[in-house]
Amino acid sequence: MGGDDSHSWTFRQRVAVVVARIPLGQVTTYGRIATVLGAPRSARMVGWAMSNLESGHDLPAHRVVNRVGYLSGAHAFGVPAIMRDLLLDEGVPFQSEWVVALEACVWDPADDSELDDAFRIGPER
Repeated sequence: MGGDDSHSWTFRQRVAVVVARIPLGQVTTYGRIATVLGAPRSARMVGWAMSNLESGHDLPAHRVVNRVGYLSGAHAFGVPAIMRDLLLDEGVPFQSEWVVALEACVWDPADDSELDDAFRIGPER
C-alpha cells in the first residue's frame, strides 16, 4: 500500500485494492469485501463502488459474485455469459449455468495477510 495514507482513501479506492488481490481461479463476494473493509452490512455499497470504477480499469471485477455465488455483476460485462466465460477460462467451477461453486473456489480477503491493516477489523487492529 506504499507510503499512501490509506486511512484517507475513499471506500471505492479501498474496494478496488481488495478486488485487485482476488487470485486467479477464485472468487469472492460483495459481502466478504464489505466485511474486510469494516462495513459488514454494506455489500450493496461494494457493488455500487464497483459499478462506478473508472472506465478502462484492469481489475478482475468478474471475480466478485453475490453471497450464493450468482453472477450478479454480469450486467457490467454486457451479458452474463461474458462474466461466466471469463471465470470458466480461469478454471472456476460452476454448480449451475450462472452460479459458481463457492465452496470450491471462494477467496476470503480477511485471510489475506498482505492486505494493509487499514482494511482489517477486530482486535488485531
